[in-house]
Parts: sequence; C-alpha cells; structure tokens
Amino acid sequence: MYDRLKNLLSLPFIFCLVLLILNDFLLKATFHNVLTGKLSDFCGLFIFPVFWSAIFPKFKSWIFIISGILFVFWKSEYASGLIELMNTIFPIERTVDLTDLLALPVLLLGWLHLKGRPQLALSNSLLPRLGTAFIALVTIFSFCATSQQRYVQSFDLPQYVLLRSALTPEVNLYNEFEFYKMDSLLVVKVNYQYISRPVMDDDYNKNRSLEDLDVNTLARIGDSASLMPPGEITALTVETPQGKDSLRFKGGRLDGRFSRTKNGRMIIEGFYKMGIEDSIWILKDSTSNAVLKQAIVNGERTRVEQFRDGKLVSSTGINTRADSIRNIYIKIGMLVLCMLGIILMLRRNYRKTFPNQLVLKRYWKWLLCLVSPIFVWLFYLGLSTLLINYSPDIFETLAAIIFIFMATCPLMFVAVFGIKLRKEIDIVLYCLLLGLACSIWTISGILIELSN
Repeated sequence: MYDRLKNLLSLPFIFCLVLLILNDFLLKATFHNVLTGKLSDFCGLFIFPVFWSAIFPKFKSWIFIISGILFVFWKSEYASGLIELMNTIFPIERTVDLTDLLALPVLLLGWLHLKGRPQLALSNSLLPRLGTAFIALVTIFSFCATSQQRYVQSFDLPQYVLLRSALTPEVNLYNEFEFYKMDSLLVVKVNYQYISRPVMDDDYNKNRSLEDLDVNTLARIGDSASLMPPGEITALTVETPQGKDSLRFKGGRLDGRFSRTKNGRMIIEGFYKMGIEDSIWILKDSTSNAVLKQAIVNGERTRVEQFRDGKLVSSTGINTRADSIRNIYIKIGMLVLCMLGIILMLRRNYRKTFPNQLVLKRYWKWLLCLVSPIFVWLFYLGLSTLLINYSPDIFETLAAIIFIFMATCPLMFVAVFGIKLRKEIDIVLYCLLLGLACSIWTISGILIELSN
C-alpha cells in the first residue's frame, strides 16, 4: 500500500489538496465570491480520481469515468432526492449550478498527470512513510469535509410570509413550516430555515437570512404558489397552537403592528419593517406577571429588560454587529501586545545565555518539533474559547489541527535547529507565541468576514 501511495507526495497533488481545504474553511467564508465557489470543484476533481487511482491502480480508467459521472449527477437536480434523504441523517449543503461543470476538464489534467508521472523511488525510512500516511489521511478528511453541515437559523419572534396559492402543501414534507390556507392566500409560518454556518450567530446574521424569506420559502415549496404583488397591504388573523396572531403584510412580508393573544390576554406585541423586527417588543408570560421588553433597532436587539409585578428585575445590554467588530479590534490589539512581550522574553533569554544553549539529543529535538504543534493547538483552542464566541464543528476542528501542524512544524524546526533553544522555558514560550499567532490569524479572518 505504501508503494501505491507514493504518488500522493507529488507537488500538484499536495498543492490542490492544501488549496481545497484552505478554500473550504477560510477563503469561501472570507470572500464568498465566484472564484472561491468554483475553486473547490476544480481542486476536488483533480485530487479525487488521483487519490483513488493510487489506491486501486488497476481501475484507473473506471475511476476517472465514474468521477465525471458522479460530479455531473451531484451538480444536477436529479440528486435532490438523494440529498434530502441524506439530510435526515447528516445535514449537507449543495447548490445546483450547471456552471460548475466547467471544472470537468480538470479530470483530463489528472489523467495526464498520472500517465506522465514516473514511479517515485523513495526510501523506506519512517519519515517518508509518515508523510505519505499523513497526506492520505488529510485527503480523506477533505472528501468528508467538502459538503459542510447546514446551520439551523431559528427565530425568537414569529416570522410569516404571505403567498398566493390554490393548494395547501403537504405538511409532512416541510418540518420547518406551518401552513394556514385562506381562500387564494397561503400564510406560511416559518419556524426555522437552513443556511450556511455563520461566522457569528447574532441578530445581524438573522436579519440577513430574512432578507429574501418569501422568495426562499417559495423556492422550497415549489410551483404550487406565487409571490404577492409588491406593496399590496393585507391584514389577517391566524389561529395557531401558540395563540391568535394578528398580521399585517406589505406584499409577502410582515410590515406594521404584530400582536398575539392567548385566552384573551396579550402575550406578544411589536412592529415589523418588511419582515425585520423594530422598535420595542413586549413579551408577557400567559400564566404570571413576568414581562420581557426588547429594544430592537433595525432587527438588532440593543437591550433586554425583565419585569415582574411591574418592577424591573434585570436589564442587559446586547452587542450589535458594530459593537462586536469594535471588540474584536481590541482583542487583536491585546494579542499583539502579548506576542511582543513573549518575543522580548525570548530575546532576553538569548542574550543572557549566549553562546550557551539547551543541550538536547537529536531525536529529542525531532520529537519536540513534531509534538509541539499539539501544544500550539491547545494554546490556540484555549485562546479561541476565551476570546471568540464561536463553536467549531468536528470538520473545522480537524482543519485547524491540520493547518496548525503544517504552519508551526517548520517554524519549530527553525527555532530548535536554527535559532537554538537557550532555556527550558523557551519551549513553552515558542508554543505560546505560535498559538497567539494562530489566534490572531483566525480572529482577523473573522473580522474580515464580519466587516464584509
């Protein structure tokens, strides 16, 4: 098996593999443009058949043919049924875009790459074997992580859209919707929707998911309904399990006063502006005297106050997206100062002990360089948990480990064999320094995406 996988160490394969993971976990989220949308298709179509051809070299022709067929099927509407079935087990995201088929010629490049590549003659020492196994594991990870899990965007306050429809859709097919038929009108209560995983789960992100809520709902339901004429005012009352909702629509979006009553008691009251919450929202408990007031400006909560028996119990300010961006700048500044402090400590240790150095046997140095990225990742994980309100999934965690290993392992070789360690504490300082650098890189990427 080792001999078969030697071709995975080729420069084009490693370049496409790194670019694929980098694009899926960083570039797409940061820039979100046509280039990043197509880049994964081009890189994936190169490494997928090349990898499996290395595993099963006797079936190389069939692997390339089946790869092309599966890619066309996956990008077509015919795969929708299979994807819906898979979503019941493992939520994934796939966009039907026939322009993605422009990546198909990459299969020819992969074929020519294998055909014209001479058999590598690598030594059977431990290091090349570990490198080959590492590349193979990262490749399998990239296949699993390409289709990211979808994020469920729920709504704290009621969300409705109004459509024209002669039929009532089958309720069992749409868990995220509730349907209320009124003559030729269809009122759709949207409980949640699937979106791409946001960089920050806040009201600003929720507002973005609401921008085309009626269009997205119509696309989900199908051809049995149509959009309302823009600007047409419609007032309706809907009986729901949660209470009686009084709705005012402008076109297909909520616009104006909203109220919900239950057992003759007002429990929710507020205003919408084209589907976005605005002004003061009042939420009352139907069984007690507890009252919750939310101050909302353009869909973003700025303050939440809780009352009981007419007395203020608590008052909490909430950061808007602009506040979050300002706080991130402050965090980056603090991390940069910490890095400068560690650099000064390393410089002081170097000057105090020069020309002496920490004596370590060669195999301990190698082991230190290979193991230190684990401690760098632990420092990075602790700083990220402390500074960033963001919970990565398993794929993002593994991607972070891979990136940190590839970035910090060569730097540790420079520090250990080039600069040379002076004291035992230098090992901890270098790991902490690189952990801070990785945290600054991650937070800066989040800042760019939030600013965009």
